[in-house]
Amino acid sequence: MDALTPCTLTPLARIAHPKGDVYHAMKATDPGFAGFGEVYFTTVHPGVTKGWKRHTRMTMNLVVVAGSVTFHLHDAGTGRTASHTLGDASYGRLTVPPGWWMAFTGTGDGTNLVCNMASIPHDPAEAVNVDLAAYPLA
Repeated sequence: MDALTPCTLTPLARIAHPKGDVYHAMKATDPGFAGFGEVYFTTVHPGVTKGWKRHTRMTMNLVVVAGSVTFHLHDAGTGRTASHTLGDASYGRLTVPPGWWMAFTGTGDGTNLVCNMASIPHDPAEAVNVDLAAYPLA
């Protein structure tokens, strides 16, 4: 990951199986595990970007389980934005601590499915949203 953020990218295991592969996501003993609040899935259509959002308390642990997604991380203090793509070609988990602006773009051709293993349950009062035009994408 770029030195821009304290975010971490963790390569994950894919175990081939003739009846269907197994994709690891997270264990309580993994770096980045910050407790458990909820797990949810979101889709993003090809070429569409969702964001910007900044959580004030939630640590996000993001895994792309189908398709390909580019995550954009922004440091409002320095004005720098870094990007990283996850999916079949780069299977891993992106850990984003509270305080970082994040947006994401569907870069796969079909369904792009993201799993967030969040440290706290969803609470709309702890997140801030701004329009995509607020920060240029990397």
